Amino acid sequence: MANSLKRKANGFEGASKTKKPKVDIPEYHLPPSRTGQNGEIIWPAAEEQIDRARTIIQECAKAEKPVVICPDKDADGLSSGAILHHTLTSLGLSPSLISTYFPAKGCNIHDEASKEALSAKSPAYLFVLDQGSRKTPPLIDSSHKCLIIDHHFAEEGGFPQGVDYVTAHDCPPVATSALLTYHICLPLHPDLGEKISWLAALGTHGDLGGTLKWQPPFPDMTATFKEHPKKAIMDAVALVNAPRRSSAYNVEDAWEAVLSATSPGSLLENGKLREASGEVRMETERCAHAPPKFSADATIAVLTIFSSAQVHPVIATRWAGFLKSNKLEVVMCANEGYLPGKVNFSCRVAKSARARDGDEKVNIIKKLEGIVADNVELRERLGESFARGHKEASGGIVGKEEWEEFKKLMGIGENIRKKAGDTPKKTGQKNTLANYFTKK
Repeated sequence: MANSLKRKANGFEGASKTKKPKVDIPEYHLPPSRTGQNGEIIWPAAEEQIDRARTIIQECAKAEKPVVICPDKDADGLSSGAILHHTLTSLGLSPSLISTYFPAKGCNIHDEASKEALSAKSPAYLFVLDQGSRKTPPLIDSSHKCLIIDHHFAEEGGFPQGVDYVTAHDCPPVATSALLTYHICLPLHPDLGEKISWLAALGTHGDLGGTLKWQPPFPDMTATFKEHPKKAIMDAVALVNAPRRSSAYNVEDAWEAVLSATSPGSLLENGKLREASGEVRMETERCAHAPPKFSADATIAVLTIFSSAQVHPVIATRWAGFLKSNKLEVVMCANEGYLPGKVNFSCRVAKSARARDGDEKVNIIKKLEGIVADNVELRERLGESFARGHKEASGGIVGKEEWEEFKKLMGIGENIRKKAGDTPKKTGQKNTLANYFTKK
């Protein structure tokens, strides 16, 4: 004990340990905003797009014709769908005319199976929320009006033929689909505020996490959080996300819960959500210890799991905040057991790289596309579901054969930092401070 106290007194203890500099991640609401000709901030989307969306929603409510809402299956998508549903019914549309559609496990709104299912519903109005988008023929062939509300990256002209759309992607800080839908719908009826404000918070924190600061240009939600504490909202986010991550993929359970809820507290009491959450939590813990392997250039870490539950995004997020390396840019979790014959993968920007800006800012979609840029044949086989989503949180679904080829291009496992026999001999000063204090 005396020797220990002496070392502390001399300032030696910890002298050999160097602290890594703290990663200073910029606040989400602070990036430069897009401005108009008169210098006004354009947020959360282009004004002409928002005005057109409001016109379509009001027109739809008056038409009294069949409507299909197609929200994504996570907290953001379900919240945006519920906001739109409450808006249409508040404007007078009968709930009996509104139905919902969720693509089957492993499918998306743009594939043939979804086209057949939507066509069978014969909607006059079709609303697609938070599904991502791409340039395709019309989602259905019959006469209809389609509005897409989204915030994912889309290439120039990357929307189905003949649709109207509102996208938040080009107006930083990028609003979530729920927040964008809230902004569109709130002025349409005086009684909507109480119904949809907490849903906007639920969807926004579902995508952006619990640390988001509601500072301009984000709306003032002080009254909402006074009535609905942020902790209750974050707990509700986890429950709402659980059914789509479970092996049973009971997305309808989550939709019915969100649509019927009057507050985050009512979601916390939902037995189906709690059961799904328990399953997902256990499966996440089972798979979370998969060891990462690094690309040849050490910029990508890949964890491989085998699970029928959609836990790969959660694990990618967890490891992205844990792994520390100056070179590391992207953490990827690949799930080889989610769909037969396929590999589902999710990517997140490593915490140590999130503060990069300008030309060094990590763009996951661009990085993944760059890996296969010189292999046109493989890129074609990887398909349309490769590298989708956000620049900071991307993912995809590819065939197992193509996945193995893609891993080889990345050089996964080739970055072996220490090999037997390669350890260099230590050289340099022998009379160090540590040696001095260990001498008698």
